[in-house]
Amino acid sequence: MSPEIEKLTEIIKNSDNIVFFGGAGVSTESNIPDFRSSNGLWNEKLKINFTPEQLVSHTFFLQYPDEFFRFYKDKLIYPDAKPNAAHLALAKLEEMGKVKAVVTQNIDGLHQAAGSKIVYELHGSVLRNYCMKCHAFYDEKFILESEGIPVCPECGGRVKPDVVLYEEGLDDAIISGAVNAISKADTLIIGGTSLVVYPAAGLIHYFRGKNLVLINKSTTSADADADLVIHDAIGKVLGEVMEHLS
Repeated sequence: MSPEIEKLTEIIKNSDNIVFFGGAGVSTESNIPDFRSSNGLWNEKLKINFTPEQLVSHTFFLQYPDEFFRFYKDKLIYPDAKPNAAHLALAKLEEMGKVKAVVTQNIDGLHQAAGSKIVYELHGSVLRNYCMKCHAFYDEKFILESEGIPVCPECGGRVKPDVVLYEEGLDDAIISGAVNAISKADTLIIGGTSLVVYPAAGLIHYFRGKNLVLINKSTTSADADADLVIHDAIGKVLGEVMEHLS
Protein backbone atom coordinates (compact mmCIF):
# COMPACT_ATOMS: atom_id res chain seq x y z
CA MET A 1 0.00 0.00 0.00
CA SER A 2 1.40 3.40 -1.00
CA PRO A 3 1.79 6.13 1.66
CA GLU A 4 -0.98 8.16 -0.02
CA ILE A 5 -3.46 5.27 0.02
CA GLU A 6 -2.51 4.49 3.62
CA LYS A 7 -3.11 8.09 4.67
CA LEU A 8 -6.45 8.31 2.86
CA THR A 9 -7.55 5.01 4.42
CA GLU A 10 -6.72 6.37 7.88
CA ILE A 11 -8.54 9.64 7.19
CA ILE A 12 -11.68 7.76 6.15
CA LYS A 13 -11.46 5.41 9.14
CA ASN A 14 -11.32 8.38 11.49
CA SER A 15 -14.05 10.43 9.79
CA ASP A 16 -17.77 10.32 10.53
CA ASN A 17 -19.03 13.01 8.17
CA ILE A 18 -17.45 12.79 4.72
CA VAL A 19 -18.72 14.73 1.73
CA PHE A 20 -17.51 13.88 -1.76
CA PHE A 21 -17.37 16.59 -4.41
CA GLY A 22 -16.86 15.20 -7.91
CA GLY A 23 -16.60 16.17 -11.54
CA ALA A 24 -16.22 14.68 -15.01
CA GLY A 25 -13.21 12.58 -14.05
CA VAL A 26 -15.47 10.38 -11.91
CA SER A 27 -17.45 9.34 -14.99
CA THR A 28 -14.62 9.02 -17.51
CA GLU A 29 -13.79 5.66 -15.94
CA SER A 30 -17.30 4.59 -16.99
CA ASN A 31 -16.37 5.54 -20.58
CA ILE A 32 -18.25 8.83 -20.49
CA PRO A 33 -15.93 11.43 -22.05
CA ASP A 34 -15.62 14.97 -20.81
CA PHE A 35 -17.67 16.83 -23.41
CA ARG A 36 -15.13 19.66 -23.48
CA SER A 37 -12.83 17.31 -25.38
CA SER A 38 -15.15 17.90 -28.35
CA ASN A 39 -13.86 21.46 -28.58
CA GLY A 40 -14.61 23.45 -31.72
CA LEU A 41 -17.36 21.28 -33.19
CA TRP A 42 -18.17 22.24 -36.75
CA ASN A 43 -21.83 22.30 -37.73
CA GLU A 44 -22.05 21.95 -41.51
CA LYS A 45 -25.66 23.06 -41.71
CA LEU A 46 -25.09 26.32 -39.81
CA LYS A 47 -21.57 26.95 -41.16
CA ILE A 48 -20.51 28.16 -37.73
CA ASN A 49 -17.81 26.79 -35.44
CA PHE A 50 -19.39 26.24 -32.02
CA THR A 51 -17.69 25.33 -28.77
CA PRO A 52 -19.36 22.63 -26.66
CA GLU A 53 -20.29 25.35 -24.15
CA GLN A 54 -22.22 27.20 -26.86
CA LEU A 55 -23.90 24.02 -28.04
CA VAL A 56 -25.34 23.37 -24.57
CA SER A 57 -26.34 26.96 -23.86
CA HIS A 58 -29.88 28.19 -23.25
CA THR A 59 -29.63 30.45 -26.30
CA PHE A 60 -28.62 27.58 -28.58
CA PHE A 61 -31.43 25.40 -27.19
CA LEU A 62 -33.96 28.07 -28.13
CA GLN A 63 -32.50 29.19 -31.46
CA TYR A 64 -31.24 25.90 -32.92
CA PRO A 65 -33.24 23.10 -31.22
CA ASP A 66 -32.58 20.54 -33.97
CA GLU A 67 -28.82 20.95 -33.66
CA PHE A 68 -29.02 21.14 -29.87
CA PHE A 69 -30.72 17.77 -29.59
CA ARG A 70 -28.48 16.20 -32.20
CA PHE A 71 -25.43 17.12 -30.09
CA TYR A 72 -27.20 16.35 -26.79
CA LYS A 73 -28.23 12.82 -27.81
CA ASP A 74 -24.84 12.05 -29.32
CA LYS A 75 -22.53 13.51 -26.69
CA LEU A 76 -24.35 13.75 -23.35
CA ILE A 77 -26.51 10.64 -22.96
CA TYR A 78 -24.78 7.30 -22.39
CA PRO A 79 -27.51 4.72 -21.68
CA ASP A 80 -25.05 1.80 -21.49
CA ALA A 81 -22.73 3.42 -18.93
CA LYS A 82 -22.33 1.56 -15.65
CA PRO A 83 -21.08 2.74 -12.24
CA ASN A 84 -17.34 2.29 -11.76
CA ALA A 85 -15.19 1.65 -8.69
CA ALA A 86 -15.51 5.27 -7.52
CA HIS A 87 -19.32 5.27 -7.61
CA LEU A 88 -19.47 1.87 -5.89
CA ALA A 89 -16.98 2.88 -3.19
CA LEU A 90 -18.91 6.05 -2.33
CA ALA A 91 -22.19 4.14 -2.14
CA LYS A 92 -20.57 1.59 0.18
CA LEU A 93 -19.08 4.34 2.34
CA GLU A 94 -22.52 5.92 2.64
CA GLU A 95 -23.94 2.53 3.68
CA MET A 96 -21.18 2.33 6.32
CA GLY A 97 -22.27 5.72 7.68
CA LYS A 98 -19.08 7.47 6.57
CA VAL A 99 -20.20 9.47 3.53
CA LYS A 100 -23.11 11.80 4.29
CA ALA A 101 -23.51 13.33 0.83
CA VAL A 102 -22.21 13.33 -2.72
CA VAL A 103 -22.08 16.65 -4.56
CA THR A 104 -21.63 16.10 -8.27
CA GLN A 105 -21.22 18.21 -11.39
CA ASN A 106 -22.10 15.17 -13.51
CA ILE A 107 -25.49 14.61 -15.15
CA ASP A 108 -25.38 10.85 -15.75
CA GLY A 109 -27.11 9.52 -12.62
CA LEU A 110 -24.38 6.92 -11.98
CA HIS A 111 -24.02 7.75 -8.28
CA GLN A 112 -27.67 6.80 -7.72
CA ALA A 113 -27.27 3.75 -9.96
CA ALA A 114 -24.45 2.60 -7.67
CA GLY A 115 -26.67 3.00 -4.62
CA SER A 116 -25.87 6.46 -3.23
CA LYS A 117 -28.96 7.99 -1.63
CA ILE A 118 -27.92 11.57 -0.79
CA VAL A 119 -26.75 13.10 -4.07
CA TYR A 120 -26.80 16.79 -4.94
CA GLU A 121 -26.74 17.06 -8.74
CA LEU A 122 -25.53 20.62 -9.33
CA HIS A 123 -26.09 20.48 -13.08
CA GLY A 124 -29.21 18.28 -13.18
CA SER A 125 -29.62 14.89 -14.85
CA VAL A 126 -30.12 13.52 -18.36
CA LEU A 127 -32.45 10.94 -16.79
CA ARG A 128 -35.12 13.59 -16.16
CA ASN A 129 -36.90 15.57 -18.86
CA TYR A 130 -40.00 17.75 -18.64
CA CYS A 131 -42.48 19.28 -21.05
CA MET A 132 -42.01 23.05 -21.00
CA LYS A 133 -45.76 23.50 -21.40
CA CYS A 134 -47.57 20.92 -19.23
CA HIS A 135 -44.56 19.73 -17.18
CA ALA A 136 -45.13 16.04 -17.95
CA PHE A 137 -42.12 13.86 -17.09
CA TYR A 138 -40.13 11.81 -19.62
CA ASP A 139 -37.05 9.62 -19.19
CA GLU A 140 -33.88 9.58 -21.27
CA LYS A 141 -35.21 6.81 -23.52
CA PHE A 142 -37.99 9.11 -24.69
CA ILE A 143 -35.37 11.69 -25.71
CA LEU A 144 -33.16 9.17 -27.48
CA GLU A 145 -36.08 7.65 -29.38
CA SER A 146 -37.53 10.99 -30.44
CA GLU A 147 -37.09 12.10 -34.03
CA GLY A 148 -35.50 15.53 -34.07
CA ILE A 149 -36.91 17.81 -31.38
CA PRO A 150 -38.65 15.85 -28.58
CA VAL A 151 -42.30 16.88 -28.38
CA CYS A 152 -44.75 16.07 -25.59
CA PRO A 153 -47.41 13.65 -26.88
CA GLU A 154 -49.86 15.05 -24.32
CA CYS A 155 -49.85 18.72 -25.27
CA GLY A 156 -47.37 19.23 -28.10
CA GLY A 157 -44.94 21.29 -26.02
CA ARG A 158 -41.16 20.99 -26.39
CA VAL A 159 -39.54 18.61 -23.91
CA LYS A 160 -36.46 20.03 -22.15
CA PRO A 161 -33.81 18.02 -20.32
CA ASP A 162 -33.60 18.72 -16.60
CA VAL A 163 -30.00 19.81 -17.14
CA VAL A 164 -28.59 23.22 -16.23
CA LEU A 165 -27.53 24.74 -19.54
CA TYR A 166 -24.95 27.49 -19.87
CA GLU A 167 -26.59 30.88 -19.16
CA GLU A 168 -28.99 29.19 -16.70
CA GLY A 169 -28.72 29.44 -12.92
CA LEU A 170 -28.19 26.52 -10.59
CA ASP A 171 -31.13 25.27 -8.53
CA ASP A 172 -31.30 27.14 -5.21
CA ALA A 173 -32.47 24.11 -3.22
CA ILE A 174 -29.66 21.93 -4.57
CA ILE A 175 -27.09 24.63 -3.83
CA SER A 176 -28.41 25.06 -0.28
CA GLY A 177 -28.28 21.33 0.35
CA ALA A 178 -24.74 21.06 -0.99
CA VAL A 179 -23.50 24.06 0.99
CA ASN A 180 -25.09 22.70 4.17
CA ALA A 181 -23.50 19.28 3.69
CA ILE A 182 -20.04 20.66 2.88
CA SER A 183 -20.07 23.13 5.78
CA LYS A 184 -20.83 20.34 8.27
CA ALA A 185 -18.32 17.80 6.91
CA ASP A 186 -15.24 16.77 8.88
CA THR A 187 -13.64 15.51 5.63
CA LEU A 188 -14.13 16.80 2.10
CA ILE A 189 -12.88 14.56 -0.70
CA ILE A 190 -12.66 16.29 -4.06
CA GLY A 191 -12.24 13.92 -6.98
CA GLY A 192 -12.15 13.94 -10.75
CA THR A 193 -12.47 17.68 -11.18
CA SER A 194 -10.03 20.40 -12.18
CA LEU A 195 -12.14 22.94 -10.24
CA VAL A 196 -12.52 25.36 -13.14
CA VAL A 197 -16.32 25.30 -13.56
CA TYR A 198 -18.02 28.00 -11.50
CA PRO A 199 -20.14 28.56 -9.52
CA ALA A 200 -19.95 24.85 -8.67
CA ALA A 201 -16.23 24.87 -7.86
CA GLY A 202 -16.75 27.75 -5.42
CA LEU A 203 -18.76 25.52 -3.10
CA ILE A 204 -15.62 23.95 -1.66
CA HIS A 205 -14.87 27.26 0.10
CA TYR A 206 -17.70 26.45 2.54
CA PHE A 207 -15.65 23.58 3.96
CA ARG A 208 -14.51 24.19 7.54
CA GLY A 209 -13.59 20.65 8.52
CA LYS A 210 -10.36 18.85 9.33
CA ASN A 211 -9.31 16.97 6.18
CA LEU A 212 -9.30 18.32 2.63
CA VAL A 213 -8.40 15.57 0.17
CA LEU A 214 -7.82 16.10 -3.55
CA ILE A 215 -7.77 13.20 -6.01
CA ASN A 216 -7.31 14.19 -9.64
CA LYS A 217 -5.04 13.17 -12.51
CA SER A 218 -3.86 16.74 -13.03
CA THR A 219 -3.09 19.56 -10.62
CA THR A 220 -5.84 21.92 -9.45
CA SER A 221 -6.02 25.40 -7.97
CA ALA A 222 -6.77 23.88 -4.55
CA ASP A 223 -3.80 21.49 -4.35
CA ALA A 224 -1.78 23.86 -2.16
CA ASP A 225 -4.59 24.02 0.41
CA ALA A 226 -5.18 20.28 0.65
CA ASP A 227 -4.05 17.99 3.46
CA LEU A 228 -3.60 15.15 0.98
CA VAL A 229 -3.18 15.29 -2.81
CA ILE A 230 -3.22 12.17 -5.00
CA HIS A 231 -2.65 12.56 -8.72
CA ASP A 232 -4.33 9.44 -10.02
CA ALA A 233 -7.67 8.12 -11.29
CA ILE A 234 -10.39 8.48 -8.67
CA GLY A 235 -11.83 4.98 -9.25
CA LYS A 236 -8.43 3.35 -8.88
CA VAL A 237 -7.71 5.25 -5.67
CA LEU A 238 -11.06 4.65 -3.96
CA GLY A 239 -11.06 1.03 -5.12
CA GLU A 240 -7.72 0.46 -3.39
CA VAL A 241 -8.90 2.22 -0.23
CA MET A 242 -11.98 0.00 0.01
CA GLU A 243 -9.78 -3.08 -0.11
CA HIS A 244 -7.96 -1.89 3.02
CA LEU A 245 -10.96 -0.65 4.99
CA SER A 246 -12.01 -3.19 7.58
